[in-house]
Amino acid sequence: MARIPLTPPDTLLNRLGAWYSRRVYGKVLEPGLAVGHNARVLRAYVRHERAVAKWNTLDRGLKQLAVMASAARINCSWCMDFGHWEADGLGLPMEKIAKVPRWREHRTSFTALELLVMEYAEAMTETEPAVTDELARDLLTRLGEAAFVELTAMVALENYRSRLNSAFGLTSQGFSDACAVPSRA
Repeated sequence: MARIPLTPPDTLLNRLGAWYSRRVYGKVLEPGLAVGHNARVLRAYVRHERAVAKWNTLDRGLKQLAVMASAARINCSWCMDFGHWEADGLGLPMEKIAKVPRWREHRTSFTALELLVMEYAEAMTETEPAVTDELARDLLTRLGEAAFVELTAMVALENYRSRLNSAFGLTSQGFSDACAVPSRA
């Protein structure tokens, strides 16, 4: 159960946010409802997310794996749920996406670069970041400086999102129900 009411003040900003969210995602995003209790935070959050959506240096599949590895490390069920939905929209294989939380056990399902990206995302997500010079150097060499910066910023942003959602007590909102997530059996 959410630790903050998911009924923000009835303001024009919150009504517009709910309308936009329903139009784009099919439902009102609970993080928006939680943050909607503070108009300045909500405006800054939306502005930042809209700017981030325009970043395109890093491969979208790698970006999604990084975001999901970070969310899984923090154990944010809301972010994992939404991440499955986003990955499905990108056309990523759901059987691969389902393995992200335990990617070390499924190393053969991922490319060497994908493994490095998920390792980096997890290392950045540790409470005391554990990124090594070697890991950063490997990624810089493989991705280039611009994509490496984008990767780092995406993982940092997902840390913000996941920690915010977890602190608010937000859990799965049912986005992954619409995906072809394979059975665990």
